[in-house]
Amino acid sequence: QPSQAGAHTGTSPPKPAHGLGAAVGGPGGTSAAPCEGPEPLEGPEGSPCRGLPLALGCISRRDWAQTPHSSPAAAAQPTSPPASADGPGDGEKPAAGKSKAELRAERRAKQEAERAQKQARKAELSQAATTAKPRQSPTEPQSMVKRLPEHVQVDDPAAQRKLAKKLERQQVPLRQDYGTKVNLFSHLHQYSRKKPLTQQMSIPSTVIHPAVVRLGLQYSQGIINGSNARCIALLEVFKQLIRDYSTPPNEELSRDLVAKLKPHISFLNQCRPLSASMGNAIKFLKKEISCLPDTLREDEAKEKLQDVIDKYLREKIVLAAEAISRSAFEKINDHDVILVYGCSSLVNRTLCDAHAKQGRAFRVIVVDSRPRLEGRQTLRRLVRRGIHCTYVMINAISYVLPEVSKVLLGAHALLANGSVMSRVGTSQIALVSKAHNVPVLVCCETYKFCERVQTDSFVSNELDDPDDLIVLRKGQAQLGGWAENKSLRLLNLVYDVTPPDLVDLVITDLGMIPCTSVPVVLRVKNVDQ
Repeated sequence: QPSQAGAHTGTSPPKPAHGLGAAVGGPGGTSAAPCEGPEPLEGPEGSPCRGLPLALGCISRRDWAQTPHSSPAAAAQPTSPPASADGPGDGEKPAAGKSKAELRAERRAKQEAERAQKQARKAELSQAATTAKPRQSPTEPQSMVKRLPEHVQVDDPAAQRKLAKKLERQQVPLRQDYGTKVNLFSHLHQYSRKKPLTQQMSIPSTVIHPAVVRLGLQYSQGIINGSNARCIALLEVFKQLIRDYSTPPNEELSRDLVAKLKPHISFLNQCRPLSASMGNAIKFLKKEISCLPDTLREDEAKEKLQDVIDKYLREKIVLAAEAISRSAFEKINDHDVILVYGCSSLVNRTLCDAHAKQGRAFRVIVVDSRPRLEGRQTLRRLVRRGIHCTYVMINAISYVLPEVSKVLLGAHALLANGSVMSRVGTSQIALVSKAHNVPVLVCCETYKFCERVQTDSFVSNELDDPDDLIVLRKGQAQLGGWAENKSLRLLNLVYDVTPPDLVDLVITDLGMIPCTSVPVVLRVKNVDQ
């Protein structure tokens, strides 16, 4: 009978049933390449499969222990002892290793710890950034403050210091507030006509053009009023400024002229806050200047800019007024009683054209209010044209509205949310007219449409001179010395905001539209530009 070694030599043991193959031979045998797998195969000390990876298709510990050997001689080899029947089973912790569940738990715990450390580092970095720059914290509405215009941040010392530095660089004086204000409007400027801005200027050394200085005084003293009149005067002064401009050496006209306009605009804004129509005109002019080609000579560029300004005045104001007058004529019938408020150049032209050119017979009720009493100017113009008029104050509109057939109002600006910004008192007239079921028509050019949104008259408005409210009776002022009385405040608002649900129709140079169509007009205008 051959020996055990002779029986094993020259013959290869059969392959195990589970695909392990000839992993390890007996003495003098050859080891095969170990299987690849995620976890080493653990077994008793000295077992042939100890250290081999356990993968899909490889033999497990229990299968290896229970696999029958090819011959009794091979089974008697001391190098491959059989596993005991009570060896470690699935899910149990072996003598020298860990189970799969424990390894997964350790990996999960390690990942959670790394994630927690990463979150802690991010929190420390964000806290350090917040401590270094507290104004940039997302919890503070700093972005909202930056979007507010300068004339509504009077109660913010930081904003006023920033504005003062800006005006100092532009050599423009900062106009000081006058008197005490109502707490609700403490964020707005309140100026006095007794303290013009030119008192703080050195005229010979200033960079402001004399025509701009004269225009600023006319604005602040109330000599030029109305959105159209102020915009026309502004563009005419800019034409004179362009004529007197000369490009410095080594500079481009398209860049230097825009820089030269900035101090003049700041000066006019200090004299009186710019209207929406003036802001749109300035934006248009800056765009035209920046689009000038570099190949143009200076005289050609200046002539082109003046032609552009003339075209803007003609298309946006003159021709727009004619189109609005023709559209409004369709709403005016014979024997109508039309109520107007204050003095609107567009409304006055519409009524005069309907009476003179179309021969319509109607009556006008002119409503006026203190302190400006602008309705008197409207009354003179209409009576001079032969239109029958009635003159009342604003506190009497509830008595005259029962006989009114329609209300025709002007506008200072039309906001993006459909609200109408106009002379203070307009909202009251629209509200009472709505209560009496009287239609309210607003005449407004499209160049007065602005993208600003406003729902009340408190956030953004203009405070006029409070001394205008003082009434002289028999040579005596009942409110004389009001500024010395700490318990007395005078409020002289210039504008109010009428919600869109109180306005039935807006007559524009593009046609008759509802207030809700203002965003569409703004979108079309932006596309055209």
